[in-house]
Amino acid sequence: MASRPFLLLFLLSCSLISPLNAAASCSAHGCQLLNPCSGAEECASGLFCGTCPASGKTQPSCTRGQATPPTDFVGGLPFNKYTWLVTHNSFSILNEPSSTGVQRITFYNQEDTVTNQLRNGVRGLMLDMYDFEGDIWLCHSFQGKCYNFTAFEPAINTLKEVETFLTANPTEIMTIFIEDYVRTPKGLRSLFINAGLMKYFYPVTEMPTNGKNWPTIKEMAEKNYRLLVFTSVASKEADEGIAYQWRYVLENEPGDPGIIPGSCPNRGESQPLSSRYASLYLQNYFPTIPVQNEACKEHSSGLAEMVDACYNAAGKLMPNYLAVNFYMRSDGGGVFDVQDRMNGLTLCGCPTVSSCKPGAPFGVCKNISSSSASTPASPGKGRGTYAGSVEFSGSFSRTKWYPCSGMNLFYSSLISFLSLVAVLICFML
Repeated sequence: MASRPFLLLFLLSCSLISPLNAAASCSAHGCQLLNPCSGAEECASGLFCGTCPASGKTQPSCTRGQATPPTDFVGGLPFNKYTWLVTHNSFSILNEPSSTGVQRITFYNQEDTVTNQLRNGVRGLMLDMYDFEGDIWLCHSFQGKCYNFTAFEPAINTLKEVETFLTANPTEIMTIFIEDYVRTPKGLRSLFINAGLMKYFYPVTEMPTNGKNWPTIKEMAEKNYRLLVFTSVASKEADEGIAYQWRYVLENEPGDPGIIPGSCPNRGESQPLSSRYASLYLQNYFPTIPVQNEACKEHSSGLAEMVDACYNAAGKLMPNYLAVNFYMRSDGGGVFDVQDRMNGLTLCGCPTVSSCKPGAPFGVCKNISSSSASTPASPGKGRGTYAGSVEFSGSFSRTKWYPCSGMNLFYSSLISFLSLVAVLICFML
């Protein structure tokens, strides 16, 4: 009979130990896409450790967190032949400290800094600019007025992040879309001058019109025309030299109308998507009201179908910009996989951009595994890097994760105690 209580306690101890063993997974940076993980440091370069409860995936796994630079596979094409990732309300960052001293009351659309967004492959920013407190601020507001409880920060702070990135990465091209509520005369132009960005401006007078191709990325870099800036106010093209967005960009309807399956209506200010009026094409894919925890599901199940709908609505024209909320959230490859597929189909006729063979005829593709196709290429020289350490709020990548998280010390102590009790019982019986 002495063996029974010992066996019972031994089995109980093992049942408590097993969750801890289950959490042990990969060595440092050894976990690949979709491998279980317990912390950011376990995931390979370009991946982070996260979950997607909205899709029923509650155990953390390594998920894509960085874009594949399409020009690493296919170069020499006009700028408008590529698809670039854009963050909607790039400045509206969860847990961003208040710059007004007042608790902010507004919606949030992103989770990491603009600098991290650029490091991770974002090449387009959507910024809402307002007159506020004698300056120009980024604000997520309503009725064309910024309030202290909807304000984020002076716009120059974010623009200086862009300037730092462009200076450090001399071959990269950035686009800024401004929802413009600035009424100060010459306010926008002065803002970009003070941010040190005019040296990168693509001059309005040289922007292609009537659907003509843009120069190649190499040509744009050689001239230092590496920043495209568009405003929603038409008069500022003549007054301040800032391009009116819908003269150069076709765009689908943002918000809820832009995520209805099988439908892709054009935005009211835009020419019809199939008109070929402009050679740049922006696809919005985000709900009117952003929900952080739903974004991973939105990016994993419906995005590819909506890209197909907008591709068909534009007469077989692939969008050049793909704008999303919470861009890093998915249950696997997310927006990064979709961007790779868009670039693959456009640039070389292959299922993903990493299948493109340099110098091969269109449609002749490399044979790569599905896991390789979903893993971002290593960043090239001069690019930002990401190796699981650029984290965002709400991600399990901030801390180690185990089943029954937070109970590990309790379990360890309990196991030690039960082991001691088991030994004592054996001696007593």
